[in-house]
Amino acid sequence: MTWLLLLVLLRPLPALARAQTLAVVAFATAGEVTGSLVWGVYRYRLHNLPLFIPPAHGLVYVSGLALVSVVRTRWLVAAAAVGAISWGLAGLTVLPRLDVAGALGVPLLVVFLWRSRSRAVYAGVFLVVAALELYETSIGTWRWAVELPGLGIPDGNPPSGVASGYVFFDVEALLVAPWLVYAAGRLKPKLARRSSGAFRSSRRRIEPTGMISASGASSPSSPRTETVTIP
Repeated sequence: MTWLLLLVLLRPLPALARAQTLAVVAFATAGEVTGSLVWGVYRYRLHNLPLFIPPAHGLVYVSGLALVSVVRTRWLVAAAAVGAISWGLAGLTVLPRLDVAGALGVPLLVVFLWRSRSRAVYAGVFLVVAALELYETSIGTWRWAVELPGLGIPDGNPPSGVASGYVFFDVEALLVAPWLVYAAGRLKPKLARRSSGAFRSSRRRIEPTGMISASGASSPSSPRTETVTIP
């Protein structure tokens, strides 16, 4: 169902936005396998990777793009920066769980919000991720470890810098997407030429076999006419 919803939402988008979203799904899924199943930084309720999670990353990215289209960049970036910095400071001072790992990720996000040409996308995705993390951890869909396994760095539930991970996914997707669009554009003419070649080959395989006259006689000198349908 989640995949179907994602495909429906992708249909009206430009090719580049669709490529970015699918790239985010690929990179984020690799991050899920590494962070949850291998490293154990967080765990889902059933200690697996639910099937709705990969396409949900695409929905998060599309939602971030939607925010960019309806909210002015200046306000969106300001809201994300203030929210991230406030959350990071709260995780070091007043929140029930000490969140050092999250606070370490906040500066990375702020740098991208300040310097990147795609700052609006990062800001929109951060706001969506923040709302999603707060809700899903509150109902126990997933839970973050008290400390980063093997490092002993205290971590929040959710950590304030969780969106910094999405920055990496988004950066990678923004870099790869133009090449995906280019590759798809190069592939389409090749497929068209291949189909055209198959059509010509099928026409060449039709040999003249004669034509049946009204009297029932066969005329070998006249070519037979056939209709060829290429699927």
